[in-house]
Amino acid sequence: MKKISARWRNLYTKAGFSSFMASLLAILCGLVVGFVVLLVADPANAFWGLLAILTGGLSDMKNLGQVLYAATPIILTGLSVGFANKTGLFNIGASGQFIVGAYVAVLMGVKCTFIPGPLLWLACLLGAMLAGAVWGLVPGFLKAVCNVNEVIACIMMNYIGMYGVNFLIQLTVFDSLKNQSLPVAENANAPKLGMDLIFRSGATASSANAGIFIAVLAGVVIYYLIEKTKFGYELKACGYNRDAARYAGINVKRVMIVTMVLSGAISGIAGMLQVTGTDFTLSTGVASGVGFTAIIVAWLGQLNPFVILVFTAFFSILEKGSGVIQTAFGLSSYAADILQGVILFFILGCEF
Repeated sequence: MKKISARWRNLYTKAGFSSFMASLLAILCGLVVGFVVLLVADPANAFWGLLAILTGGLSDMKNLGQVLYAATPIILTGLSVGFANKTGLFNIGASGQFIVGAYVAVLMGVKCTFIPGPLLWLACLLGAMLAGAVWGLVPGFLKAVCNVNEVIACIMMNYIGMYGVNFLIQLTVFDSLKNQSLPVAENANAPKLGMDLIFRSGATASSANAGIFIAVLAGVVIYYLIEKTKFGYELKACGYNRDAARYAGINVKRVMIVTMVLSGAISGIAGMLQVTGTDFTLSTGVASGVGFTAIIVAWLGQLNPFVILVFTAFFSILEKGSGVIQTAFGLSSYAADILQGVILFFILGCEF
């Protein structure tokens, strides 16, 4: 190729290489510190426990399918955080947007059984997008119009979403006899597309489904939106310098609001795919730290949609491996969470 775009040339610049190496160094330091923690907890099994965390998700086709399933919501929420940050906004409200999207999807999956065939799944998808978008609109509007710190607003929306959903579950989709929310209709679940036949171990199939393709497609669309459209140019201009963008004629308030709305919609989709991926029901812990893991992968990926996909795979392997060390070695499954937290600590150190 005679012509190489400036975008790809930037990958080879000193700054780009340094950022990439900083992310790898953060992971390496996190693994070293995590190994020390395992060594203190159980010296005899520390090495094999760490090895199990890193390879347990790749041990067979079923576990690989579970890695893909676990990666789906993390990819989408990571993209949500990274997309908002392009405008200079820190969307720490991904957990709240995630859980309201999950709730609306379950509500529609339980109550809207009159919608035929796969149309119900598509309706749940649109409902979750709308719910997440509304949850992102509030902090975006407050930031753009009233200059309210979006981090504080997002945290408050997280709590409102969590406790609001806990309250609404009891009123709408809760089965008091089984002490759990009602399962969604079968046709509200994400289609398998034959992945249950590929990613299985014996008679047991994994939960892998079409959600992973939606997540990857979302990464491609977000990359195109950021790099190839007028709105993407305005978005990045606002992220670099809002005053300069305003002076250039860009409607900064509109860009900020639309960015948070789209970011919330992406997190809403993540929640929907989590609870309708199989015949899961909605629980109070459905978000399970997904929003905070999204922050880690977004920063590790340098806010690049494609790189986020790569680092999400790593964290999904850690998540699957955490269950392996618990059953094989008797070590706490929280070891993988410790690794994630330590890695985030080193990422922040590299940033500053």
